[in-house]
Amino acid sequence: MARSRQTALVTGASRGIGLALARQFASHDHDLVLVARGEDELQALAEDCRRAHRSRVHVLPMDLVAPDASAKLVQQLEDEGLEVQVLVNNAGLMDMGAFAEIGVGAHERLLQLNVVALTSLTRRLLPAMIERGRGRILNVASTSSFQPVPSMALYAASKAFVLSLSESLSEELKGTSVTVTALCPGFTKTAMYDRAREEHEVARRIPGLLLSDVEEVAKQGYQACMAGDVVVVPGLANRAMASAVQLYPRWLVRTVNGMIGRRTTRS
Repeated sequence: MARSRQTALVTGASRGIGLALARQFASHDHDLVLVARGEDELQALAEDCRRAHRSRVHVLPMDLVAPDASAKLVQQLEDEGLEVQVLVNNAGLMDMGAFAEIGVGAHERLLQLNVVALTSLTRRLLPAMIERGRGRILNVASTSSFQPVPSMALYAASKAFVLSLSESLSEELKGTSVTVTALCPGFTKTAMYDRAREEHEVARRIPGLLLSDVEEVAKQGYQACMAGDVVVVPGLANRAMASAVQLYPRWLVRTVNGMIGRRTTRS
């Protein structure tokens, strides 16, 4: 009997939200294409998904920071005859600290991964989805998409780009049966968060109420993607915060966040 399972491509799938999202899709009868730098971690995840969910899993180790990575990835998909019905743009970097003190190279890597690779993969895979008359794109943004965040200035700006692009495309694609969803989690209990907490005072000051469980974030992201929702913010406290900052004057949000950011970067 021919398989009717759809294939989801998940970037940054070796850990954190990406790993949890890959497991969500596998547990709901999707085959997978897993992309990240860590081949050993990807192979371990692939074996788990094959064993637990009988998923077909393709592992494509790749550093999407490389300028030509997206083109090479799509070429690999074509060479292996892989048709992607769901694109999960999860791979991303986060730098914390004063903008002027973070290296230029670090800024460029963040932009390449958070903005350029995401945009390039979306552009390269979207036309085939439109032609087939079905497809879903899940872009991992952040609650920082809704506001300026001093001490995380470029990260927040990159995620604002992701949110804006997702919302714009969701309107462009109406009537095509292709949907775009922006997943906007707050700080989530992952290795990235643990690393940030060790290195930066601002991360240590995040209230526990705003810290999300990675499995719950992935579950809500999966559900929103399959429902075709445009924006999803996991967690009641995060939803309240995201709504509040849109109601207050921008000068007030900017000023309050600036006071917090200056205090943490100088401490």
